[in-house]
Amino acid sequence: MMFSLEDGDFLVKSARKTIEEYLKTGKVPEIDHNKRYDKKQGVFVTIESFPEKRLRGCIGYPYPVMPLFKAMQDAAVSAASFDPRFTPLQSNDLDKVVIELSILTEPELLQVKRPDDYLSRIEIGKHGLIVKRGPFSGLLLPQVAVEQKWNARQFLENSCWKASLPQDMWMDPNTEVYRFEAQIFAEEKPNGRVVEKTLFTSQKRN
Repeated sequence: MMFSLEDGDFLVKSARKTIEEYLKTGKVPEIDHNKRYDKKQGVFVTIESFPEKRLRGCIGYPYPVMPLFKAMQDAAVSAASFDPRFTPLQSNDLDKVVIELSILTEPELLQVKRPDDYLSRIEIGKHGLIVKRGPFSGLLLPQVAVEQKWNARQFLENSCWKASLPQDMWMDPNTEVYRFEAQIFAEEKPNGRVVEKTLFTSQKRN
């Protein structure tokens, strides 16, 4: 999975265009795009206020269940209008938010002999996590662990919390832990230049 900055620029701008059109008309626009974006891929769209960088919406598809471009448009609309944690965006909010796109690798189930082995299999700044147990599931993107300055143990604990599970449930053998990677593209300012984000950290364990 490697997309160029040109790809990222087009996809982020298309996400913004999708949101703008949906907020005006209630319809998802048809946007001409390269067929390579029709390969099935997981993707998340994150919307943050600017310049405060407070979360305003984050929705996506962790698994490659639909073509990337369609998944991006669906996630963009949902992040703007249907994230239950936030009030829906209005058209006049769009010049006060930035759009971020995370394109995911397919999640990989981690097989370990004992739970502490997870700590050496998770690299902060590289991996995102999904924790599953029964009907409960929680996902955190790689950038969240970096922004919160978590180590691997804290990342696992907070992934459990996101799944509405006790924070130590990752140590239960019936809990499944998946890791994935993400390529992240984001606007520097509302409707501004798109850059690829690099997550800097050397922390892995504990």
